[in-house]
Amino acid sequence: MKRYILIGYGLITGALSFQVEAQEAGDGAVRIVKEVAVERPQMTRNGEFMAVEMKFSLDELRVDGNRAVLLTPRIVKGKDSLDLSSIGIYGRRRYYYYVRNGENMLTGDDEMTFKAAEKPDTLSYQTVVPYRKWMNGSRLVLRREDYGCCHTLVDEQEGMLIRKFVAPSELEGYMPALAYVCPVESPEKNYSLKKSAFIDFPVNKTVIYPDYRGNYAELNKIQNTIDSVKSDPDIRITSLSIQGFASPESPLANNERLAAGRTEALKAYVMKLYHFPSSFIQTSFVAEDWAGLRAYVEKSNLEHRDDILALIDADLHLDDKEARIKKAFPGEYQFLLQHCYPALRHSDYKINYNVRKYTDVEEIKRIMKEKPQKLSMSEFYLAAQSMKPGSDEYNEVFEIAVRMYPDNAVANLNAANTAMSRRNLKAAEAYLAKAGTSPQAVYARGVFELLSGRVKEAKALFEEAQRLGVPEAVGSLKQLEEWEEENQ
Repeated sequence: MKRYILIGYGLITGALSFQVEAQEAGDGAVRIVKEVAVERPQMTRNGEFMAVEMKFSLDELRVDGNRAVLLTPRIVKGKDSLDLSSIGIYGRRRYYYYVRNGENMLTGDDEMTFKAAEKPDTLSYQTVVPYRKWMNGSRLVLRREDYGCCHTLVDEQEGMLIRKFVAPSELEGYMPALAYVCPVESPEKNYSLKKSAFIDFPVNKTVIYPDYRGNYAELNKIQNTIDSVKSDPDIRITSLSIQGFASPESPLANNERLAAGRTEALKAYVMKLYHFPSSFIQTSFVAEDWAGLRAYVEKSNLEHRDDILALIDADLHLDDKEARIKKAFPGEYQFLLQHCYPALRHSDYKINYNVRKYTDVEEIKRIMKEKPQKLSMSEFYLAAQSMKPGSDEYNEVFEIAVRMYPDNAVANLNAANTAMSRRNLKAAEAYLAKAGTSPQAVYARGVFELLSGRVKEAKALFEEAQRLGVPEAVGSLKQLEEWEEENQ
């Protein structure tokens, strides 16, 4: 359980206390007190509880050996305040003083305690406390207290994290309208399906033997992939491409021959199965897959990993690279030869195809349940227009759409709107991070700030969205201004 203490608001006699100005500290963090920056502070009311979270940047914090620094987030309103769990950073001598004397550091067992030499550069902070009515309209501040020996408070600072928290329940009736965006219709629904196959060839051969080692399964996998697309009456395959890769055993000239020959062999095999014309399948090859080797080594725990990476990155002839790795690190080279090189001999193939357009809403709903990957963004939106806004099925359409198009700005924006309609702010924040910079995205971020209780930030974004021509921003800004007048 996180520590929380209800106390009266006041200053400690004899200590220096003042408000410091927040400053940009890089990486989205803002310096709140000396040497301490905070990124994305949030207060969220959930029923009878208040959640507080933020990310601390502590890389600039320096603590002398006989000093301790205590960082305490505080919820404050008038004479009421609530101290949340503290973070204690202790110099070496001060830390061992508490350990030797069996004391519970400065604030007890629930304090997050670190020796200065072992403190993290960044620290995620989360706590949940009971919600109290006075917290509506409260501010969140960060207090830094510097202690010397004998528990002596030698310095104190306080910085602003959130100027005013507005409980969502207090804003009911002022819920902003949500601005969903209709995707731009594309002339054709073009897609591609990418896979890899690992066909084994006898040494120095370029002929495919279906029964050789695991070739039957790999060739069957290629055929099943093509059939899954080709058998669908709504789909038309437009082209195929095959790119072959060989592993980096020297000499390079022989690997070029093998990669090219084996790629053409796979093309001939596919053409024989489906009677595609020769021009229908494009081929290319990479004689030696050094990129794949580098990725494998980088993720490995090889003893000489960095040295091998340096040779891979060196400006050398490819044969010289491999020879040097083999000579300098023979044991690790044999390991790579056995565990990595086989996976570097692969054929990447891509099926390019288009899907017919759907205009019947009921058909779109059926396909959305069976094969949603066949639907365009516009078709998802068309289905949603036949449903009641805010209903479960309406929200589900946009959630499926963003799963199908996870990097699409419009899909993420619409999904953020559905998340905010359910007050799921954590999901909304993740979607908004990929929602782009359109006027509607600016407006949606204003809605998010309002639901998070940051009225000042919400108002600024609503004003910007209004300047950018978002119709919903006009009404939402007016509602917010009326609410502010009523609650001054």
